[in-house]
Amino acid sequence: MEPIRETMKRVVNAPSFSERYDAMKKEVLEHPGVLKFLEEHEEEIDGPTVEKGMGKLYEYIDQSHDCNKCPNLGGCINHLKGFEPNLVLERGNIGISYTKCRLKTAEDNKRHASSLIHSMYMPKEVMAARIENFELDDRRLPAFRAVDEFLEKSTGPDSLPEKGLYLYGKFGTGKSYLLSAVANELAEINVKTVLVFVPEFMREMKQAIGDHTLQEKIEYVKKADVLMLDDIGAEAMSSWTRDEVLGTILHYRMAERLPTFMSSNFSYSELAHHLTYSQRGEKEDLKAARIMERIETLTVPVKLEGENRRNK
Repeated sequence: MEPIRETMKRVVNAPSFSERYDAMKKEVLEHPGVLKFLEEHEEEIDGPTVEKGMGKLYEYIDQSHDCNKCPNLGGCINHLKGFEPNLVLERGNIGISYTKCRLKTAEDNKRHASSLIHSMYMPKEVMAARIENFELDDRRLPAFRAVDEFLEKSTGPDSLPEKGLYLYGKFGTGKSYLLSAVANELAEINVKTVLVFVPEFMREMKQAIGDHTLQEKIEYVKKADVLMLDDIGAEAMSSWTRDEVLGTILHYRMAERLPTFMSSNFSYSELAHHLTYSQRGEKEDLKAARIMERIETLTVPVKLEGENRRNK
């Protein structure tokens, strides 16, 4: 049997292998990334070092750079999915280090942004809203401008306007969508937002008394960096939910000057009337006025007009 060393020597010295190796070497040394690396280290790298590192150099050129060979993150062709190779000099030898690629960075940022938005009973399709997809016309422009102004003044978790917006208008004009779009924009600058669908939230608060989670849930909502109360006024408000739940949340946020957004089918005056009468039909003007004072302190009213887009 022929010794393995002799076999390897015969294979390496074969004309076909030599031709393939020369072609591979030419491809490697003409690659822009390799040329740039060798130029940057021309005083440290000699011919034998290049020859010794040919395997690493080929590994480098055989992969995607700046995601140029990958249709998406799932289709990444690199040895480490989501990471691209970089040539490095390690103790006089050519090596490869890997750094997160553009597509993985974008995906990680998206996941991080999603983690900053906590939705309570909001529809999934609404949570995917983006400002750039908000359809504009003359009737919707004032609301869009108010949102844009808020976002312009928002530079991070510690730099937010004190007042949020009170978006009101008829059914289906896009109030919930716009709230979610703002939350997604804020997530891009690391601002945590809690979005709450008020009618369902109030129903759960009644149940929370029984499982002893009421205080915990109120604390979580009232201390959110940015709180968005969607569809306030659509719930059957009892004196207890109005005063002990909504009132507690709004009082804390007013005292701490935390930005709060709301959406409603009611204007301020219509909401005041709604809050005045409890489920039992009792008229409580003073208590309703206290809630409205907090709402008016926390928000700027902006009417969102337009056709009902839910019928489209």
